[in-house]
Amino acid sequence: MEKTLNRIHPVSDPGATYFLQVSWEKDLGTGFGLLLSDCQCAWTGTVSEADISREAADIEMDREKYVEELRKALIAAEESGGKYNFVIS
Repeated sequence: MEKTLNRIHPVSDPGATYFLQVSWEKDLGTGFGLLLSDCQCAWTGTVSEADISREAADIEMDREKYVEELRKALIAAEESGGKYNFVIS
């Protein structure tokens, strides 16, 4: 299993710092787990392969392109140069 951990500063609360851990087996396209923490509380979730396909279809984006955008936003956040914004709700 592979994992990444990124520090994020959501636009919904710019003064806050959260840590986002993403874990996956083969690649993001086969599904992944998420752990979000503000160092006081933590929230977990999973995204299945079917969820990814459904979301890509809903926004009418090629599935492979959608998975690549997920990779950039969730795994390569520092390489993306602030291109992605996070909102915590």
